[in-house]
Amino acid sequence: MHKTLLSLLALSALSLQAQAEAPKPDWTVTGNAGLFSDYRFRGFTQTGYKPSFQGGFDVAHRSGFYFGNWNANVEQALYRGASLEMDFYGGYKFTAGPVGLDLGAITCRYPTRADTGPVGEVHHDEVYLGLSYKIFTLKYSHQLSNYFGLGDGTNTDTKGGSYLDLGAVYDLGNGWGLNGHFGHQTIPNATDFGLQSNSVDDYKVGVTKDLKGWVVSAAWFGTSKKDYFTTGVSAPEAAGRGALVVGLSKAF
Repeated sequence: MHKTLLSLLALSALSLQAQAEAPKPDWTVTGNAGLFSDYRFRGFTQTGYKPSFQGGFDVAHRSGFYFGNWNANVEQALYRGASLEMDFYGGYKFTAGPVGLDLGAITCRYPTRADTGPVGEVHHDEVYLGLSYKIFTLKYSHQLSNYFGLGDGTNTDTKGGSYLDLGAVYDLGNGWGLNGHFGHQTIPNATDFGLQSNSVDDYKVGVTKDLKGWVVSAAWFGTSKKDYFTTGVSAPEAAGRGALVVGLSKAF
């Protein structure tokens, strides 16, 4: 073999080794965007069964700390005239043996120019603890505020509720994936505001296909009480009826 070719191969090998040994950056920034036939939050439509554009970004440090923002359009009648949901969150991820842990907090804001009087704009605040093991995840969220404004301006609050989320994701290979979820929501004093009970369940079963970075998804959403919440629009419908939601999203 020619000496020059040997030298080039040696240099190439050294270059690949240097790339493999190069330290990971301290900070990483990723983004996401997607279009979906509906926006479901814990089983209930937030857009009156209409399409939703969603997107955000995440900033993560190699130590495990992270923060981010996520946004989606919502039905104005649900949130005192707001047509946009803006979520801001942050936390710390780490591992303990084979288990991944995620400690954090999130605030959901619904800005509006409408006159909301003394109650102000809708907001919702939670702290959470997430666990992951192999294909399974378990997340507990605890409410610090009224449940999305329910009880604002009254002598009865809905603070202190919780949401327990059990999920699983399974890689089928060739870009295909299965995912499932079951959630249990509690809302203190919910019956004082005309809701059927102080708790409700939801579930999701879905499939995804990765097409060179574009992810096509289809998932069936359902709830234990489809009329627990309504769509909020004129002649409101039950917001939790079972339905298929399809989407196209991309991370970058």
